[in-house]
This record gives sequence, structure tokens and C-alpha cells, in this order.
Amino acid sequence: MATSQTIEFRDPGARAAATAAPANPGDAMQDLHGDKLVLNMGPSHPSTHGVLRILIEMDGETITKAIPDLGYLHRGDEKIAENMTYNQFIPYTDRLDYLAPLANNVAYALAVEKLLGIHETLPLRCQYIRVICCELARISAHLLGLGAFAMDVGALTVFLHTFTEREKIYNFAEWLTGARFTTSYTRIGGVTRDLPAGWATKVLKFCDEVLATLDDVDRLLTRNPIFVNRTRGVGVIPRDRAIAYGLTGPNLRGSGVDYDVRKATPYLCYKDLEFDIPVGAVGDCYDRYQVRQEEMRQSVRILRQAMEKLPGGYENASHEPVQVADGKIFLPPKARVMTSMEELIHQFMLVTQGINAPVGEVYFGAENPKGELGFYIHSRGGGTPHRLKIRAPSFVNLSILPEILPGHLMSDVVAILGSIDFVMGEADR
Repeated sequence: MATSQTIEFRDPGARAAATAAPANPGDAMQDLHGDKLVLNMGPSHPSTHGVLRILIEMDGETITKAIPDLGYLHRGDEKIAENMTYNQFIPYTDRLDYLAPLANNVAYALAVEKLLGIHETLPLRCQYIRVICCELARISAHLLGLGAFAMDVGALTVFLHTFTEREKIYNFAEWLTGARFTTSYTRIGGVTRDLPAGWATKVLKFCDEVLATLDDVDRLLTRNPIFVNRTRGVGVIPRDRAIAYGLTGPNLRGSGVDYDVRKATPYLCYKDLEFDIPVGAVGDCYDRYQVRQEEMRQSVRILRQAMEKLPGGYENASHEPVQVADGKIFLPPKARVMTSMEELIHQFMLVTQGINAPVGEVYFGAENPKGELGFYIHSRGGGTPHRLKIRAPSFVNLSILPEILPGHLMSDVVAILGSIDFVMGEADR
């Protein structure tokens, strides 16, 4: 994990020099009188997967220095959270890793529920539904990441295969939540509604279909000499450097580190499910590709188990609760609001003031498709957080670019960026 460090200036002149340092990353490039070429890659470049700018210094075709310049998509999410109730902030989590909004919702809700002390006592059916949503989100994000990665290095057909399967997941999201992209399905203390009739059966059918697609992708890429030459031995992240930079998710596991939050510190019902953690051996682009492909197969394995163990079953309507029964945390049913004074008061307080959270501070990290998505919440009581900090895995993963890009050719940059698989909405927040 990355650690914070406080810098102390014993020399007042050093403080002034640091304060006066130019903010433009380009100023860190040396004026080499034409010996080297400085290029801007992005922020409007199709292979940067969003508004990422990289200043690249080159000696001929070889990169000698690279400085990522982030912040073009900064929206102040963490400050916005301080002026909203806990439930009101849920739609903003959709816009972090916008390829996996269902998983973002769950990670944030679990952080608030940890603050409230209810994260381990959620109804079991709610826990399984959340796991199902998280694993569908993982498959969706990896399908797009894998397809875009393959397209970046010249394999367009793979993108068409993966996007076809991903469209099915969007249909499931729309069926379940009413929205395809920004789902906002989770609530503090549960989920908005139970699974619709027939939904789970279709998801199980999709599991068979996506495995067949992954087999096709495997045949198209894994032993393809062009793809192998573009990725094997390229963008190597040694195990010790991956740990030192605080990388998480497939980028860490691709470097041979067997760490997954779902196994290391299980949450929801993951402890009751069997799945393997794929790891790489070298830490290059090829390893990261293989890790993500195997992770999707393991997500299918988790989905099938979750459906089988789902309390109340998945084939018929269930009467198992999917929300906590505490009216001070979750909105009471509308029928009871119209007939009971207590429920009416609970609804009024929740809508106008939010959940009355205790004083304290918590951190909760969940295993998202890009890595560990963490939320630190500092509460002074009341319905809004005093401070909220988001540990965005894409932001942390991009920090290693200045170390791994030098020494590579310019044509290798798109392969390395594709293998890291980041989302700028999450990196910039």
C-alpha cells in the first residue's frame, strides 16, 4: 500500500523554492538544445483512454523521460461529498470508474455502513445481490479494457467480440436498475429493489455465452505472434516496484503479487465463495492481459455460486429482505409512510437531514476492476461527512508511468497504457 510522507523544510529558502516551483509538468523537461525531442501525447489522443496528457522526451525513437499530467477531468467529487447527505453522493460514485458503476456504488456504501457499524449485519440476500453486481461490473470493465487494449495494438476483431458481450451486461443493468450507464442501484443499508423475475436466469445463460467469447479471444490473441511481440517483455513492472508504488488489482497481480482484497480482507459474502486469484510471473503487458482474462472466468465462477446460494432462490419471487429494517437508515416502504406517523417522521428526517452517522473515521477498500477502490470518511456526526477521500486505483496505477516508459519505443506506449487499463474519471475525481 502507498504511504503518506510529511516533508519538513528546515531551510526557509527551500520552502520558498518549493512553493515557487512551476506547476507545469513540462518545465521539468530539460532544454537539451535540440539533442532530444519533447512530444505531447494527449490529452486528446485515442490511445490515452481519456483526457490524459503525457509529456514524452525522446532520443530518436527511444523514450528517455515521461511525465503524466492529470487533472483534465477533475470535478471536485471529494469536496462535493462534504455538502451532500451520504445517500445523495451515491450517483457521484457512478462517475468514478464509469465502466463499473455498480461496483463503485457497493464500495462507497460499505464504507458508510462500516461507519454506521452495520456492514457485517446486512441481510444475506442483499450481500449476495451486491456480489453479483460487483462481478458483472468486473466482467464488463475487463471486456472493454481487453477489447480496447487489443484494438490499440492492431486487433480490431477482438473489440467487436468483447463489446457484443458487454452490451448484454448493459441490458442486465437496465433491467435491474432502470439505467444502463449510471446505475445508482445501491443504497446505504441495502439495495433499491430485489432482482426482477427472470433476471438471474438470463445472467446464468450469459455466463455460458461470455465464456465462449473468452475462448474465441484466447484463440485470437494468446498465441498470435503480432500480439505476443507487441506485449511480451514490454512495460515490465517488477514485483518490488509494483509494491513500492502501491499498485493494486490486475496490475499488481500481473507482477506476481498474490493480493486481492476479496481474499485478504473478505467483505460481503466473499468468504463463502470459492475462486482463485490469477497472478503473472514477469509483470509485462502480456501477463496483465492474461490476468484480466482469467479474472473474468473466475467472476463467472463466482456468479454461478452466488446464484446457487442466493437466499430465497433466484427463480421465483423471494420474501427475503434486501435492506436493513432500521427506518433511521433506510427509507421505510411508501405504504407504511402513508399510514404510520413514525415511518413518516423517519422518511422526513432521512430526506431532509440524511442518516445521523456517529462521530469517527473509517476506511474501507473494495476490490474493483481497476484495483482497490477505497473511501476514507471522517465524520463529526450528522448527515454529511466532514471529510471524504477517495483512493482511486487508476490514479495510483498511473504513478508508475515515469518509471516504466523510459527505454521503450514510442510505439510501445499505447500497448503499456492499454495494459494498465485506467479510467480518467476515477483518476481525476
